[in-house]
Amino acid sequence: MSDSKNNAPMPASSAGLLTFFNEETQGVKIRPELILIGSLVLISVSIALNAFFR
Repeated sequence: MSDSKNNAPMPASSAGLLTFFNEETQGVKIRPELILIGSLVLISVSIALNAFFR
C-alpha cells in the first residue's frame, strides 16, 4: 500500500510548473552565498584583466 502513495501523481500548482520535494538527494551541496561570491570574484577578475591588458 505504501507503493501506491509513492507513485501517486503530484498535484498541479501554478499550471504545473513548480514541484517541490522534501527528500534529501545525494551529491555536492554548495551554499548559495558561495556561488554568489564566486561569480562576483570571477566578474571582478575578468574586468581587471580586461582593463590591465587593454
